[in-house]
Amino acid sequence: MRYTKQLLLICFITSLFTTAQSNKISLEDIWSGAFRTERMDALHSMNNGQQYSVLNFDRSSGSTTIDVYDYKTLNKERTLVNSANLDPIKYFTDYTFSDDESQILLATEVESIFRRSTLGKYYVYNTKTKQLELVAEEKIQEPTFSPDGTKLAYGYNNNLFVKDLETGNTQQITFDGEKNKIINGITDWVYEEEFGFVRAFEWNSGSNKIAFVRFDETDVPEFSMDVYGQDLYQTQHVFKYPKAGEANAIVSLHIFDMKAATTAEVKVNKSYTDFYIPRIEWTNNPDVLSAQYMNRHQDELDLWFVNAESNTASLVLEDRDKAYVDVTDNLTFLEDDSFIWTSEKDGFNHIYHYDKTGKLISQITKGNWEVTNYYGFDAKNKTIFYQSTENGSINRDVYSIKLNGRDKTRLSMNTGTNSAAFSADFSYFINTFSSATTAPVYTLNNAKTGKQIKLIKVNTELQNKLKGYLMSEKEFSTIAINGNELNMWMIKPANFDASKSYPLFMFQYSGPGSQSVSNTWNSANDYWYQYLAQKGYIIACVDGRGTGFKGAEFKKVTQKELGKYEVEDQIAAAKKLGTEPYIDASRIGIWGWSYGGFMSSNALFKGNDVFKMAIAVAPVTSWRFYDSIYTERYMTTPQENPSGYDENSPINHVDKLKGDFLLIHGTGDDNVHVQNTMRMVEALIQADKQFEWMIYPDKNHGIYGGNTRLHLYKKMTNFIDKTLGDKL
Repeated sequence: MRYTKQLLLICFITSLFTTAQSNKISLEDIWSGAFRTERMDALHSMNNGQQYSVLNFDRSSGSTTIDVYDYKTLNKERTLVNSANLDPIKYFTDYTFSDDESQILLATEVESIFRRSTLGKYYVYNTKTKQLELVAEEKIQEPTFSPDGTKLAYGYNNNLFVKDLETGNTQQITFDGEKNKIINGITDWVYEEEFGFVRAFEWNSGSNKIAFVRFDETDVPEFSMDVYGQDLYQTQHVFKYPKAGEANAIVSLHIFDMKAATTAEVKVNKSYTDFYIPRIEWTNNPDVLSAQYMNRHQDELDLWFVNAESNTASLVLEDRDKAYVDVTDNLTFLEDDSFIWTSEKDGFNHIYHYDKTGKLISQITKGNWEVTNYYGFDAKNKTIFYQSTENGSINRDVYSIKLNGRDKTRLSMNTGTNSAAFSADFSYFINTFSSATTAPVYTLNNAKTGKQIKLIKVNTELQNKLKGYLMSEKEFSTIAINGNELNMWMIKPANFDASKSYPLFMFQYSGPGSQSVSNTWNSANDYWYQYLAQKGYIIACVDGRGTGFKGAEFKKVTQKELGKYEVEDQIAAAKKLGTEPYIDASRIGIWGWSYGGFMSSNALFKGNDVFKMAIAVAPVTSWRFYDSIYTERYMTTPQENPSGYDENSPINHVDKLKGDFLLIHGTGDDNVHVQNTMRMVEALIQADKQFEWMIYPDKNHGIYGGNTRLHLYKKMTNFIDKTLGDKL
């Protein structure tokens, strides 16, 4: 009850913002980090279930520490590692414990490769001996302790290596790795980006076997990007990138036996052609590996159990969908090797329990709402913890439920976005709560009842700071469009006068399963929208058909026709909003980034009687240019579905352009290649259409670094003022 009162007080304070505000937000404020929130970094629950560790950085000394705190008291109990005491390391940026927590892997000199992949120098710190050991002289990828803590496996130069931490010897276990040809145990670009993981190797529980996926990229077409840099001559970044309909890497599954020093390829009893292996995970049995195989259309997902001793495989579960099956990390093996699985097979994403042969025991959660995160299983109390949209699709709450589907308990107490980090024994959880009016609040809660035990961290400084700024409420509602009630938010100028007429600037992303309308705290873009509201704009966001968390049917209606229904909804929403007396229907604009840039381009071209302007940042301009896994999941291949690709690609609708168009891209975008923009530019030129564009040299899909973000948002703001703000 005390926590609820505290949050009510915070919400009351935020409701008073408009009476005390005087300062105006500036672009410099936003991109200098003036509104940055405090958070808890790299939290790890200790094995005893009573303590947790956090990575702390001392700005004055430039050193990092791993500090251990008590859950009940929140007091710091001890410091496990301090880089100030480690001669070779000035600071480290991440850490990983061995299973018994006697050793800690420290990450230093980390550099990005792509979105998720990195290279770094790693050290193993022994908490008992206080000794520090460098894993390898070279920068390596994905170092991972064996369960018994005696070894460390990692990737280097497309091969896998194992270091014996007792002898110091390193063993190379694959030898055919070669850049742009063969990768062992580390994912290729498209798996990393679209299946969301980098480490494609796994230790078994006995620490004597390693399963890994091998990628043969030989026949995958190469993509090259010029890197302009600072030298007299530019260089090129060349990598394998399978576009829609083109050759994928040929994948195969292998198991290395540490004792015999031999590798065996896994064969399953089914003829697959052009398939994916998006997940591998050992069961509790050290000789049984689970592997998920998926066809190229991604509408069939098979779960196999592989016996590593006999190298035989059994098909345990088949998940099918007329559109596509989502790949998740929710597979959890219980002590008897029955398993937890999530699926949309009843129309909403829910939790299921199967026995070890794949026979369904029960559907654990049910209802017209979505399970959005699976936190784990408490074996002692036979309880599952999860996050869901049961309290409305724009909100998130934390729940517990028994394995038999009974005794469901809502553990989070406040309406907004709640997420949880559980202690190792599931006795506590740290709840992170935020809403559109409340900056992130961290509390310690009882995992059985949800009752708050202690308040850990509140962003009081930021909340107090914002009292002095001219802030507008983010108003949530729904709008009836094309037979659906679509979620929407709107921000009006703080001095809004319903008798006046304001320009409308719309934002959306709209990609399959995405969500832009959510009851959560401000992102950097939200401060930009506040800045625009200060200048006299109304900003609105509508989640149309194809977005997520409202059931599979709503999400998958766009199948094979990306850019059709989503664009129709944005155009219809703009038309409807334009009938409001306080909105000037002659001054409506739209913008988006990536998929959102694809959408804003289409909306301006197809809705040329509605939208006066659009900004497209890093847009896909034809799905023929984008990667195989993402695109074919929703569109099948261009060879099978040419009309679906071409009829809704903005590059084919440039002749309809009437309004003002700003096109922006980074040349170093390895995800949505600048080729998309170059082809759009050429099409616009040949259609004799005037437009504006901006290229950011060597910047990736995020377009950031140095002064870049500030420059980008000044560019977009100036364009908005020029095209929509003429009467302000």
